[in-house]
Amino acid sequence: MLSIIQAAGWPIWPLIACSVLALALVIERFVSLKTSKVAPPRLLDEAISVSRTNVPSPDVVTQLEQNSALGEVLASGFRALNANPRCSEADLRASMEGAGRAVAHRLERYLAALATIASAAPLLGLLGTVIGMIEIFGSQAPGSSAGSAVGAGNPAQLAQGISIALYNTAFGLIVAIPALIFWRFFRARVDGYLLTLELASERFVRHLISLRRP
Repeated sequence: MLSIIQAAGWPIWPLIACSVLALALVIERFVSLKTSKVAPPRLLDEAISVSRTNVPSPDVVTQLEQNSALGEVLASGFRALNANPRCSEADLRASMEGAGRAVAHRLERYLAALATIASAAPLLGLLGTVIGMIEIFGSQAPGSSAGSAVGAGNPAQLAQGISIALYNTAFGLIVAIPALIFWRFFRARVDGYLLTLELASERFVRHLISLRRP
């Protein structure tokens, strides 16, 4: 591996940095976007069950808020109702929508960075290719090597230029393709979670309306 890096020249180092960063982002997103951390399947039913007749105590609401992203959205509705038992439906919706926007922002965190790596890696590989081509043309320039005949070129420099061009092109694609795949995968997962949160919030608002004091 070290020999490949040496053959690819300095242009490969930005690509290596991108690959390390992309791997870290993928691992972080896999951990953060687990279903248990975002939208546990039975959480909504449990929240409705414990509030059949009245709003739960602040301690229970705090527990719900710390449970998951969905719990945070549901807890915002409980808090709005605790703060004003006669609050309007519009106020309830506004409170939960605000919490939902904050949650959506967290779910989408680092996706833009992953997409940027997927877009930039081929360009960095292309930069390495161009630098390799410059090395190749430099090796063919008259008088490029002191001991060579005029116009004969430098075989070692020619080989180095070809290595830089090919290795950087290949490595740019090796970094970009998985980054693009994982970006689309996480984008689809986040969109699914956002739809789940929206539907759960709509159902929960109707439940909270029934708990309001006349």
